[in-house]
Amino acid sequence: MSVSVADFIESLLSGHPADLYLDGRWTPASGGATFAVEDPATGKIITEVAEGTPADGQAALAAADAAQESWGATTPRERADLLRGAFDLITAHADDFARLITAEMGKSLAEARGEVTYGAEFLRWFSEEAVRIDGRYGTLPSGKLQMMVDRRPVGPSLLITPWNFPLAMATRKLGPALAAGCTSIVKPAELTPLTTLAVAKVFEEVGVPAGVINVLTTTDPAATTGPLLSDPRLRKLSFTGSTPVGKALLAQAAAGVLRCSMELGGSAPFIVFEDADLDAAVDGAIAAKTRNIGEACTAANRFLVHRDVHDEFVTRFAARMGDLRVGAGDEPGTDLGPLIDDRSRERVHGLVSDAVERGARVVVGGELPDGPGHFYPATVLSGVDARSRVVTEEIFGPVAPVQSFADEDEAVALANSTEYGLVGYVYAKDLDRVIRIAPRLQFGMLGVNAGVVSDPAAPFGGVKHSGLGREGGREGIDEYLEYQYVGIAR
Repeated sequence: MSVSVADFIESLLSGHPADLYLDGRWTPASGGATFAVEDPATGKIITEVAEGTPADGQAALAAADAAQESWGATTPRERADLLRGAFDLITAHADDFARLITAEMGKSLAEARGEVTYGAEFLRWFSEEAVRIDGRYGTLPSGKLQMMVDRRPVGPSLLITPWNFPLAMATRKLGPALAAGCTSIVKPAELTPLTTLAVAKVFEEVGVPAGVINVLTTTDPAATTGPLLSDPRLRKLSFTGSTPVGKALLAQAAAGVLRCSMELGGSAPFIVFEDADLDAAVDGAIAAKTRNIGEACTAANRFLVHRDVHDEFVTRFAARMGDLRVGAGDEPGTDLGPLIDDRSRERVHGLVSDAVERGARVVVGGELPDGPGHFYPATVLSGVDARSRVVTEEIFGPVAPVQSFADEDEAVALANSTEYGLVGYVYAKDLDRVIRIAPRLQFGMLGVNAGVVSDPAAPFGGVKHSGLGREGGREGIDEYLEYQYVGIAR
């Protein structure tokens, strides 16, 4: 008898080893090996997960390929109903999912509940988009042919997700893939595979056919999923992660001329003009910097503040950052959980140390705490040199470097002085100014007097080295659809 979703999650939290999900079956890895998943708040092992092999990768692709024709032929309403059923089931088990996310990723339970709400919404949104896939029909201008344009699923898709939003990144890719009629292989991050397995359990429970979703866990993605990129059966790659890895995957995908979606790194500027409402700007800065412990590609990376309000902003912002409570995600009152692992914590602290060596002043935070877990305090730096690594690199932690600017042109130049172009934030009362500079800011998304812009109904994605394509919104499903033109003689 199949266990319930709640029992499945409880078994993971109680240490029961987790299998791969291939062709509608839960199965150990072909080599029999497993790897450990740790709680970043304690360093203790939560459970063991199947260590997928290249043979398992081939089995996943074979299952996705075999299921593609029948899944692609299902009606839009069937696909919509299954997605809506998955939304309902995840929502019904929101607390169970939140506990699982906190256990393997570290964020507070409050933030984990927020991720469940956000992540589930992708399934509801794309359930509604599934029935709106359209085409067109008409006569060509020459009058010689009738034109029929249809939209068809791209085909089997490899979906590679990051560790920072283990539920939302899975649903943000699975939602449009399933809505469009594509089968999939999901390769979750090795640090946080458990939530994705629980999502697969949800889809199994609501009746998604065997082979449509396959989950492949591994610590060696190059060996396990790498060969899939040159296999002609695979037709689509969607990746969320670092820019260097994304570039390498694009090079591999070129051999098969795969359709690619890439959501890569970010270095978001947070611009505060002299006319900004400073209370609102500080509220937005807290949201943009500390959401998900700062471990988000949309996190504000560089705070650019007009020199007339620089000192007051720093004072207010640092006071708020200093009040944030650091602790285990499941402890009441925690604002900032641990970073994902010790390597990440050491890297973040290295960025702070480099900035200080270059003349920055630590206004608050900046010290490694004692004790177990990968914790790091909310940190504000002022007087930061533009050459500091904390400015030129993606931080991925609760550290806020503040720089000042003199005028609008300098603000735009500083904001654009990066290879990344995912998101930016602007705080100003003068909306004429905002409208004027928005086209000059080289970012795929822009928050105006708002510190969080992500929403399932909006297109998420960047320009330059921040990626290709969009996820979410009406645009998200386009990434999984091809056009077919049929010319019919009159």
